[in-house]
Amino acid sequence: MGQAAAGKAARASVWLDDRARRRGRGGGQPSGLDRRRITEVTVRLLDAEGLDRFSMRRLAAELNVTAMSVYWYVDTKDDLLELALDAAFGELELPDPAAGDADWRDQLRVLATAYRTLLVRHRWLSPLAGRYLNVGPNSLAFSRTVQQVVRRTGLPAHRITSAIAAVFQFVYGYGTIEGHFFGRVADTGMTADEYLQHAMTSVTEAPQAAEVVAESRDLMAARGGDTVAEMLDRDFTFALDLLVAGIEVMVDRG
Repeated sequence: MGQAAAGKAARASVWLDDRARRRGRGGGQPSGLDRRRITEVTVRLLDAEGLDRFSMRRLAAELNVTAMSVYWYVDTKDDLLELALDAAFGELELPDPAAGDADWRDQLRVLATAYRTLLVRHRWLSPLAGRYLNVGPNSLAFSRTVQQVVRRTGLPAHRITSAIAAVFQFVYGYGTIEGHFFGRVADTGMTADEYLQHAMTSVTEAPQAAEVVAESRDLMAARGGDTVAEMLDRDFTFALDLLVAGIEVMVDRG
């Protein structure tokens, strides 16, 4: 790899090279824009149209300015997506790990549930969280709170990151798949319950899948929940309880 290619591959973050703190290139602010408004509109467009359709040209049209006006505030599309990613993390309401009467189990459930909700609300967040370093102020506040809560479990220091990985990589996967599911539902124009019924009917008509579906029929019935949303919530809640219980067991083992 050449030096130029290596430098490009090693690009760190908009938050690490002072560009995130810049308020334009100097000489006034064109078109009455500011970085906050540009980021807010970016988040709204990503929610409405998805990551694949997003472009600086599309953003400029939504803002009713030229693309060059947007570049007055950000150098690249990557910079803007990083800003949008951190803005989304800013929507999280974080518990106070220092609260005297706080139980780490309750706070961990609050954090996990909030992260799941964020991943479903912003389906574009999942791929971006894996693309960037996530060192914006809101992302760091979330990470710090998670770390402080898990420290209070009683696990030894060398097991803290493993526990965080177990819980939040589970949430990341669950929320990502759930977000994809609701994206497919939205594309069909059906409700989630209608889509599930349609999908299950179609699958049972496929010879290679019918046997597997038949074997799992009792599990689906025992799962509980009258709606897709209730089934998803029950699965998530119990899976999270399993992880919390596992942390407790490991603490007891010393």
